[in-house]
Amino acid sequence: MDIVNLAESFEAIEEYWSPRLAAELNGQHVKLAKLRGEFDWHHHADADELFLVVDGALTIELRDEGDVTLGKGELCVVPAGVEHRPVATEEARVLLFEPAGTLNTGNVASERTVEEIERV
Repeated sequence: MDIVNLAESFEAIEEYWSPRLAAELNGQHVKLAKLRGEFDWHHHADADELFLVVDGALTIELRDEGDVTLGKGELCVVPAGVEHRPVATEEARVLLFEPAGTLNTGNVASERTVEEIERV
């Protein structure tokens, strides 16, 4: 069994919006990412996406349902098909939990799309 130290793993991540694979279980990926600024509007047609803020604050803008703001230690699940855009005014360190193979930009292809995720 592998042990993942979150603090050390986040320190190893140098780029914003570039998730890294921390663990895999039951067809799911646990990803870590440093976020700052605005991401792309997108949705995941067939996958719920869990956001857990490990440090900092994150606003998840929801096109049709208003915004959700999360602080350190808070999480929420964006249901499949819901268009959203994560925004972090300052650096946020976030754990993501979603089905393996889920692209970070969902239904949108952009320069931020990570097709082959690196392990931390």
